[in-house]
Amino acid sequence: MHKMPRIWLDYCQFLVDQCKITRTRRTFDRALRALPITQHHRIWPLYLRFVRAYQLPETAVRVYRRYLKLSPENAEEYIEYLRSVDRLDEAASRLASIVNQDGFVSKEGKSNYQLWQELCTLLSQNPGSIRSLDSAAIIRGGLTRFTDQRGKLWCALAEYHTRSGHFEKARDVYEEAIQTVTTVRDFTQVFDSYAQFEESVIAAKMETDSEMGREEEDDLDLELRLARFEQLIERRPLLLNGVLLRQNPHNVHEWHKRVQLYQGKPHEIINTYTEAVQTVDPAKATGKPHTLWVAFAKFYEDNGQIDDARAILQRATQVKYTHVDDLASVWCQFGEMELRHENYDQALRILRKATAVPARKAEYFDASEPVQNRLYKSLRVWSMLADLEESLGTFKSTKAVYDRIIDLRIATPQIIINYALFLEEHNYFEESFKAYERGIALFRWPNVYDIWSTYLSKFIARYGGKKLERARDLFEQALDGCPRKFAKNIFLLYAKLEEEHGLARHAMALYERATQAVEPVEQYEMFNIYIKRAAEIYGVTHTRSIYERAIELLPDEQSREMCLRFADMECKLGEIDRARAVYSYCSQMCDPRLTAGFWQTWRDFEVRHGNEDTLREMLRVKRSVQAKYNTQGTFLVSQRLRVEGAASEESREPADEMQALEQRAAAVAAEAEKDKPQIKERILFVRSDASRTELAELTLQTNPDEINIGDDESEEELEPDEVQLEQKSVPSSVFAGISED
Repeated sequence: MHKMPRIWLDYCQFLVDQCKITRTRRTFDRALRALPITQHHRIWPLYLRFVRAYQLPETAVRVYRRYLKLSPENAEEYIEYLRSVDRLDEAASRLASIVNQDGFVSKEGKSNYQLWQELCTLLSQNPGSIRSLDSAAIIRGGLTRFTDQRGKLWCALAEYHTRSGHFEKARDVYEEAIQTVTTVRDFTQVFDSYAQFEESVIAAKMETDSEMGREEEDDLDLELRLARFEQLIERRPLLLNGVLLRQNPHNVHEWHKRVQLYQGKPHEIINTYTEAVQTVDPAKATGKPHTLWVAFAKFYEDNGQIDDARAILQRATQVKYTHVDDLASVWCQFGEMELRHENYDQALRILRKATAVPARKAEYFDASEPVQNRLYKSLRVWSMLADLEESLGTFKSTKAVYDRIIDLRIATPQIIINYALFLEEHNYFEESFKAYERGIALFRWPNVYDIWSTYLSKFIARYGGKKLERARDLFEQALDGCPRKFAKNIFLLYAKLEEEHGLARHAMALYERATQAVEPVEQYEMFNIYIKRAAEIYGVTHTRSIYERAIELLPDEQSREMCLRFADMECKLGEIDRARAVYSYCSQMCDPRLTAGFWQTWRDFEVRHGNEDTLREMLRVKRSVQAKYNTQGTFLVSQRLRVEGAASEESREPADEMQALEQRAAAVAAEAEKDKPQIKERILFVRSDASRTELAELTLQTNPDEINIGDDESEEELEPDEVQLEQKSVPSSVFAGISED
């Protein structure tokens, strides 16, 4: 029965329980030799538990080695055992072998990087126990293999040298790490570890000195270490800037920041600028690369080296930038530097050279051409040249520059206005107006608005009413195709011209056109101006048609305001019926719930100028308007909500039959209550919310024209349907000449 694994298992378990180590080991070996290899997997678990149960590392190691020949995938279990018995050299070797196996699959679910991390930790924390491997070389190999974890690997390599007692090597590793890492995360890990290392070295030195006694050499060594630590802390911003520049060497902002970090160190600043302008590629730059050249030249200028600054800017004008504006900025800075040092002729020569037409012309936006061939169309350079020519050149040269700008079709409305003002300053008025005309021909609305506005103002200021027909033609040209947004100011200027130098009826016609031509939001203001000017020129009565047109065209909110002003004007003129008609018309657009002010104004008007009938008519109109708005809007909404609420109440099922009967009884009682005839408290001849007494009081409040005929009239006398007669004696003079019989 020696081929039966069950018998061997029971036998080996029996011997294990007997604690006979040697005999048990030999029995396990006999079982493995007797059983076929396909049955060995049943024996090995018990065998491994047996060798791990006793402190026999040599025996266990030999057994595990035999076991791994059968099952190499269980190498992690063997490595764990080796670490537990402090055989770290063989553990590291085994771990290195499985890390190098591309097809190895961890039974514990660890990735290749996790196994590598375990190997690095093992190597770095136990440098004295591992002799068979080159720990430093293995860790450095991981730096190229796992580029996203360089911070941890650098720290592991430095820790290896630190635990080995090679502090200078560890420091060199840290310095190499912070000079080569390319991410802020890796830099933070390495720098924090480096700072902690320096602190621990200083603390260890101080502790040693306190125990062994301090000597002069120890003091110098301690000061040296403290100075080294302080320098490390001070270097952190610069080192971090280096990391960001290694990430993106074309980051212009970081280069400027690096120069600021070297403040007070001219040699480092010059080296930094030199490296920056050589490194940054304008096609890949983040930021504006020309600012590096300008700042470099400004540094030399501030230190009095003007010739060096000129050489740098001259070199900067030959760089292949991606945008024309970058090259234009360099030329402008070049000219401004010469102006700061009062080299005016040199500044003019520089800008004239910049604007010279190249041998090969190119379109401004043609990216395939170098920027040097497109600079002659840069408005920035031409604008500065025009300013310099105005200040330093002659009238003829300045005029030639402005004409050249217009011919190149790169002028802006501001350039046109500047040109015209320049000509006006030199008393070339007609030339100035021609410049405006050329600008108007170049641009369309809305860009031409500023040119038209300045042109018309200057023309009126120059000629006034002397050339009225020409001015009218100009205004009509300006208004032809003018958008509503810009029409208001032109119309007002036109109307002012007609009022001062033309005909009043023309001005009124312009105001009338303006009310139609401006934007809807400006119509109200335009009507106000129209009404004011019409009242001043023709009188108040002439504004009635304007008010009517404004009320017809304006939105409801502004139309209500116009109606109130119209009615107030009619009251001042004594036209009470006209004012009442205006109020009546306006009431159709006034919801009593939202425009209580209007109805109060009408009521005050009727109290002052009306009577009981007109007041009742006002109240009747108010009710009809309120009913109209109720029907149109909120009443329907409220009705719908009420129906929905009733439906939701009905949809609720009663809890029991008794509750259903109670609800039905309550509904019947409510319907019966509604069917009862309602007794009116106040009987009114006119349907109103006010009683007869209130109406009488309102009519008697503040009417200055009423006739006081006594206070003994009864309430019934106010009824319009009843007439009471009183008997009086006939005077005797009536019967004169008739006998008493």
